Amino acid sequence: MVRGKTEIKRIENATSRQVTFSKRRNGLLKKAFELSVLCDAEVGLIIFSPRSKLYEFSSSCIAKTIERYQRRVKETGINHKRDDYSQQARDETNGLTKKIEQLEIFKRKLLGKGIDACSIDELQQLENQLERGLTKIRAKKYQLLREEIQRLKEEERSLIKENKELKEKWCGMGAIVVASPASTLSSAEVNTDSNDNMEVETGLFIGPPEPRQSKKLPP
Repeated sequence: MVRGKTEIKRIENATSRQVTFSKRRNGLLKKAFELSVLCDAEVGLIIFSPRSKLYEFSSSCIAKTIERYQRRVKETGINHKRDDYSQQARDETNGLTKKIEQLEIFKRKLLGKGIDACSIDELQQLENQLERGLTKIRAKKYQLLREEIQRLKEEERSLIKENKELKEKWCGMGAIVVASPASTLSSAEVNTDSNDNMEVETGLFIGPPEPRQSKKLPP
């Protein structure tokens, strides 16, 4: 008698569901045992019944098998993350490389190179881009010129003010220099005159004094 194909879905009848669970559980435990013996594989099997009853099988130790499984899952997860990061880095690198190539092509076109294959629209866009760039450059140049002119004007005013102050100081010092020689000469002249009036001629004589001759008065 050929057994009909069983539809894979939840069995609604509780009794039938419990019978099927017992049969399939035993078959699964048997297959796990056969696999571990025939293939020398480390097999760990854990089953919880609908009533939360535990059934397990392990070819060595279920705790060591679980620990090995967790360690392996962790290593695999790290490797997967590394692979994801590497793929993301490669994608970003490829994207940046393409952008750099596009910028290099656009730069050459702005310099007038490689424009033979450009259409009218592309040439018009390049022309507009150059005009906008020239407008910004001229505006910046005029701004720098205005700032330089303003700085030179301020420097000129500062030099004029400094020159004026030096000129005033020079004029004051010139008046003092002109007045000093006149007063000095006057004092010198006064000293010279007084010295001339105070000079007395004297003579040096060694020996007895000469006799005085009396002068006769006329009759």
